[in-house]
Amino acid sequence: MPFRPEHIAHFHTLDGLRPPRLTRVLAWMVVSTIAVVATILFTVPWVQTSLGSGQVGALNPEDRVQNVTALVPGRVERWFVNDGDQVKRGDPIARVVDNDPNLLARLAAERAQVGAEIAAAEQALRVAQLDVGRAGQLLEEGLASRRDYESTQIRVAERRASLANARAKLTQVDVALNRQSAQTVRAPRDGRIQSINAAAGATLVSAGDVLATLAPEAPVRVAELMVDGRDVALIQPGQPVRLEFEGWPAIQFSGWPSVAQGMFDGRVRSVDPSAQMTGLFRVLVEPMPGKPAWPDADYVRLGAKVRGWIQMETVTVGYELWRLLNDFPLEFRRPANEAEARAKGGEQRR
Repeated sequence: MPFRPEHIAHFHTLDGLRPPRLTRVLAWMVVSTIAVVATILFTVPWVQTSLGSGQVGALNPEDRVQNVTALVPGRVERWFVNDGDQVKRGDPIARVVDNDPNLLARLAAERAQVGAEIAAAEQALRVAQLDVGRAGQLLEEGLASRRDYESTQIRVAERRASLANARAKLTQVDVALNRQSAQTVRAPRDGRIQSINAAAGATLVSAGDVLATLAPEAPVRVAELMVDGRDVALIQPGQPVRLEFEGWPAIQFSGWPSVAQGMFDGRVRSVDPSAQMTGLFRVLVEPMPGKPAWPDADYVRLGAKVRGWIQMETVTVGYELWRLLNDFPLEFRRPANEAEARAKGGEQRR
């Protein structure tokens, strides 16, 4: 016989325990919430990401901030630029002069003297060579001794040594002149003067001292992300990355990239084979082809901070929560082509 609601009247204790309507509603809400949460945990996908932070850098070494140094020792006689000035390749930046204002004149006089020594040494060598020929002829005729002939040969060798020494002196003087002719320091490439070492204008400078700092224009930018070593083994070139630049408003949902706003796309270009001093690995991220371009260089400059989420495997929300609670590494799945190659290799070995 089936149980009916009116039968509960025979059970007085049970009939007196009727739950209130509000309690029944709350119970149904709790049960529904649990069902919805369970559905989300086991059906909704979640994109795993590896978080990294760093700064915007230049890919080409020539596009990075460069120090313009003095080529010769001396003092700065004149500055041709100021902070913030735009320069082209070859434009003068500063003129460095030697402490001795008459140095160039003395070097020119020394070069003329060495040139006269070379001319005299060449003339003496020609005469010595003629003496060798005459002494050889007299030796054949029996009118001179072999000792005299050998003496003339020795004089030829001495004249050649003197000529070589004079030419070496000329080379040294030319080197000194060439170095002094490089007194005007010029811009190595197009860019903007970021700062000038004003102290260099009041003191003596040596070769290699920094005179100014040049920031090249329109560099090819990359994002340098520092990633934990636990995740770096799973990061491969070509993986997509979502970037958030400093000062650029953005909303990021790492598990659902399509919902994020204000983010920019990139892809992994390379991963450093060794860690930095901090124990983190550097990952270079370049713009993703076919996606919206990164903000203009006027808004995101070199050295600006950036955060990036390197996209990994897609799992369920429940699995991701379980992984985070247990502090497990990211999911790793072998690429299909690599797995097929390993399977074929195993069949061939069998």
